[in-house]
Amino acid sequence: MKKNKPFSLFIRINGAVLSVIVIFILIAGMTTILSLKMSSESVGEVLETSDLNKLYLYFFGSENKYYIQNRKDIKDIPLTKVGFQIATNIKISDIRTFFERELPGFAEFNTKIEIAGQGTDLTTLPIESAPPMDVLLKEREIAQNQLNENNSNENNSTPPPSQTTNGKKVVFIYHTHSWESYLPLLKNVTNPNEAVSSNNRVNVVGVGDYLVKDLAAKGIGSDNSTINATQELHKRGWDANSAYQYSRSVVKEALADNSDLKFMVDIHRDSSRKNITSTTLNNKRYARLVFVVGQANPNYKQNLELAKKLHDALEKKYPGLSRGVVSKDRSEGNGVYNQDLSPRAILLEVGGVDNNIQELHNAIDAFADVFSEYYWQMKNAKAF
Repeated sequence: MKKNKPFSLFIRINGAVLSVIVIFILIAGMTTILSLKMSSESVGEVLETSDLNKLYLYFFGSENKYYIQNRKDIKDIPLTKVGFQIATNIKISDIRTFFERELPGFAEFNTKIEIAGQGTDLTTLPIESAPPMDVLLKEREIAQNQLNENNSNENNSTPPPSQTTNGKKVVFIYHTHSWESYLPLLKNVTNPNEAVSSNNRVNVVGVGDYLVKDLAAKGIGSDNSTINATQELHKRGWDANSAYQYSRSVVKEALADNSDLKFMVDIHRDSSRKNITSTTLNNKRYARLVFVVGQANPNYKQNLELAKKLHDALEKKYPGLSRGVVSKDRSEGNGVYNQDLSPRAILLEVGGVDNNIQELHNAIDAFADVFSEYYWQMKNAKAF
């Protein structure tokens, strides 16, 4: 009797669907008993990494080898593995997922190292701190001598740029955690958890001000938000964990007010210590940089590509200055970082709690150098 191939294919497909349903029923029971929970991130990751065209060809190829005779990449689909990962958030190939809900702080290691800079591994990842509001509101005296000493070393004589944005501000610099400061710039403060200040001369807002000057020297107009995030959060009765919710409104307003904006840079300060966040190049001390990209937004790939290109450019001119590029999902950190609002957005960690102002300025000089080269290259190529 001749085999009915369409009917056989129908049986195979329905059998596969039935198998998936059975697997989900079994896993649903496990999740109920073991208190495991399904997350949209795990579902999204599985769907994103699954090629539906390959799945389609796999089923048809099982009946007619013609469809896959030259497709060595078509392999058996591990339906049980995919179903288990979606339902439990556990990846059989990644041991970290077995412990993240059981060990406090272990979710920190969910950060993905996209490009590892010098010395970067799971033990030296950037640390995001969220101090309580009473710590943020406390006034701290600044180390004026550090600022005075740096001012005397500044050289403001720079040649005029060969090309400019003609008064247009094309870069928006802002600070979700505007309170993040540096111990050397605060008088009599030694606890790294208290390296916070609302004084824009000694926190990351001041770093943004310096970047504005550097970019202007390269012909690139930019705008730096000087909003005190601590006060705005306190005014709303929010804590530091709501900082990205507030900064999102700041970015959206900036984009609405200025159609010329092409790049978004959110400047932060890492909580890691000096041995991780500092380096010496040609007898000059630098605060090291880290690029952070949010995985949970539709612009993830474009923003990741931007961060990688800036890292590579830094490696060529200032080897070892960049600690690399990392990405985070919602299980550790915000996961979006307002980067869904622009395909050219980055979060830049500038130094750590122990870096002094000269190291910070040297780092920003280097970043502005490579960023401006990238900007004009893209601009002249009509990439935006």
